Amino acid sequence: MSATTTSAKGVVFRVLDAMDAPLSGRILRLRLQSGEAPSVRSLKGAEMIAVSPRGAQCRIRVKGFAVFGGKPSDDRLMRTGRVDLHVEEIGGDCPVGLRWEVMPA
Repeated sequence: MSATTTSAKGVVFRVLDAMDAPLSGRILRLRLQSGEAPSVRSLKGAEMIAVSPRGAQCRIRVKGFAVFGGKPSDDRLMRTGRVDLHVEEIGGDCPVGLRWEVMPA
């Protein structure tokens, strides 16, 4: 995900649910809050910034997708505005939780 193209569109996701992944990282269920839905392909491997309701920031990297609600696709993301990501925190212990905002780095 190119920061210049997606930041210009104002892409912001809101965390609806967050849980520890079975082996490592976290699973984040996201809903598109504002901006144009990015492609699913652009999300894989992307670095993003998560911001807590109190202003704490954490960098995360997308490792892949959780398929709880079905296979992720561009059509599904545009239609529902929701995507489930498997992420890892970069540099530090900051567990991303409910109501955090996630945007491209």
